[in-house]
Amino acid sequence: MTGISKGSIVKYMVQQIDIEEYLKSETPLIDVRSPGEYKKGHIPGAINIPLFSDTERARVGTVYKRQSKEKAMRLGYKYVQPKLEDFILRSKQAAREGRVTVYCARGGLRSGSFAGHLHDNGFHLVSVISGGYKAYRKHALGTFDIPFHLRILGGYTGSGKTPVIHQLIQRGHQAVDLEGLAMHRGSAFGAIDKQEQPTSEQFQNNLFNAWRKLDYSQPVWLEDESHNIGGVVVPYNLITQMRKSALYFLDVPKEARARHLVSEYADVSSESLAESIHKISKRLGQQNTTRCLQLLEKKNYYEVALLALSYYDKSYAKAMRYRNRENVYVVPSDSTDPIRNADLIIALCGQHKRDGAMPA
Repeated sequence: MTGISKGSIVKYMVQQIDIEEYLKSETPLIDVRSPGEYKKGHIPGAINIPLFSDTERARVGTVYKRQSKEKAMRLGYKYVQPKLEDFILRSKQAAREGRVTVYCARGGLRSGSFAGHLHDNGFHLVSVISGGYKAYRKHALGTFDIPFHLRILGGYTGSGKTPVIHQLIQRGHQAVDLEGLAMHRGSAFGAIDKQEQPTSEQFQNNLFNAWRKLDYSQPVWLEDESHNIGGVVVPYNLITQMRKSALYFLDVPKEARARHLVSEYADVSSESLAESIHKISKRLGQQNTTRCLQLLEKKNYYEVALLALSYYDKSYAKAMRYRNRENVYVVPSDSTDPIRNADLIIALCGQHKRDGAMPA
């Protein structure tokens, strides 16, 4: 078996492609960066077959900085040699008909060496992404600079906006569930009963992966969000567009929203709810916080929800002050039923279209 060596990188053995070419081809993808780099953020769908462990990568980097490039490369070859057979076996499992694409941080030595090794050992077509992961990130985040026709679904906490987004998708409208991608419901209670959130970087990558499949000439529905959804950050250029876009405000009575929250968190432990109440205690005030915790002990979840909504409603109303009121369309509803509310929103959009006043 041919090992990875200085001579493994042969320009005409491995095809260089840019990120746009890869996204069109969607061949199986191998990320050869360290596990830590991969966990922080990777191209969705990529399989991690790291050239170096996190510790090995750190050691090679230290030798490079403190000694020389040549010594760092020799150390790297020492780490890589015992893994060569495993690289081939794992890559064969990932490849499709001997075809595979490889990337590292910048499309340099790591991906070039790995790709050369695969080519030397029977892979028919091996591509390397020019510029690597850095080029992907630039392309992904830059996409949100494109002017989109966004429609924003707003409403006070507990209005059931996310189920409406899903209803719109089921009916053939373009929509993206930001909270679903963020693994968070978007409030102090949002992490309850959810999986661990991705990193901000990976959230943005997953968002772009969903976004690039849309028809940019058609409207896209998004739920109104702040810059942060739990611990992840929505791309600033997308948030800027969202703030300037038409907002369809679902106006649901507080009592109906409290009932919806009770049903949504019905299976959550009182300990988890108490922990979330403490997170907003400064804004609720000591008296309301104490009252919430007392009601929680009595399992009076409806009254707890009403008290929590008093805080969230004020917070959302404050954020609404910064919007252009002429671009806000109120959609009155007496319930959180997503089917009924999707009907109301679609009907209002249809009216705008017939009147020739469809908001941009």
